Amino acid sequence: MRIRTWLIGGAGIAAGLAAAAFTVSLAATGGSAFDEQNRSRVLAALGNEQQCEAYSGLPLHWRSDAQAGMVHLRGGEFILGSQAGYEDERPAGDGKTKVRGFWIDQTDVTNAQFSAFVAATGYVTDAEKQGGGAVFHKPTLEELNARPLAWWTWLDGASWWHPAGPGSNLNGILNQPVTLVTQADALAYARWLGRDLPSEAEWEYAGKAGHDGAELDTAPRDARGKPTANYWQGVFPLLNTNEDGHIGLSPVGCYAANDFKLYDMVGNAWEWTKDIYNGPHQPHSNGDTAAIAPVGRKHDRLTVIKGGSFLCAQDYCVRYRASSREQQEADLPASHIGFRTVLRDS
Repeated sequence: MRIRTWLIGGAGIAAGLAAAAFTVSLAATGGSAFDEQNRSRVLAALGNEQQCEAYSGLPLHWRSDAQAGMVHLRGGEFILGSQAGYEDERPAGDGKTKVRGFWIDQTDVTNAQFSAFVAATGYVTDAEKQGGGAVFHKPTLEELNARPLAWWTWLDGASWWHPAGPGSNLNGILNQPVTLVTQADALAYARWLGRDLPSEAEWEYAGKAGHDGAELDTAPRDARGKPTANYWQGVFPLLNTNEDGHIGLSPVGCYAANDFKLYDMVGNAWEWTKDIYNGPHQPHSNGDTAAIAPVGRKHDRLTVIKGGSFLCAQDYCVRYRASSREQQEADLPASHIGFRTVLRDS
């Protein structure tokens, strides 16, 4: 296999230059789980359009620091799920769930990070082996009338490094989440770094960031009504009014972090977890990407993904919430699913 070293080019050199650094302030966080292990850690400054656009996609001290780009969360107890969302989000019993301490990536794994992994290992992703993946496009009215899920297409030649199919590449988007990767691809990357994918409980604990109020189940907007995450505003799938400033995927870290200093826990790209989906298979309008996969393709186990994506709208999906969950075939690459990694305390 040809190693795509051109993808990372000068990204390693630029890692410390393209993003300003800041020292984590514990006083600025809203939850006690964000603990003293973060004191004086230097992380990439993100949280607005200028900073995310300038970000190289590689965390500061990438590969020289085992926890580069991560923050540490002390373990604790929280309510897993929500009474306000879909049926399969309802808490089991009282919902009280304990997690142990762990490190977690501040952002989704970027194209730059995944490029470094492929360059170092020669790894070939499932999309490359399968010959394509599920890719979103805005359909015409004729397409909508012709078939269900007309916004999804199985695109031959689509992969993590050809996200729009043959002829496309990662130029200018190394700071975006890597997508069109399966759960196995995400696990391979995580294990390369001695890490793992989060469990559903770990992911949601991090996503809720010490909060348990009703605001967790509302569309993410600030006091002025401006969206604080990358999701769909308008009538899906025909009209995106672009209030949030992005059509499609955005670079990581364009919006303010949650109180655990984590970016994009809601919106932009769904994120793989390591957990099998065991909830009720309730019908809804989110759209099963497996429906457009090639005939005869083997169907893999259903896995939990979390956090919603740039496709979640008020009239479709409505999963731009920390408690949201969805099922996805573990081996089905799609253009709206990425991941982040964890490193658990011993």
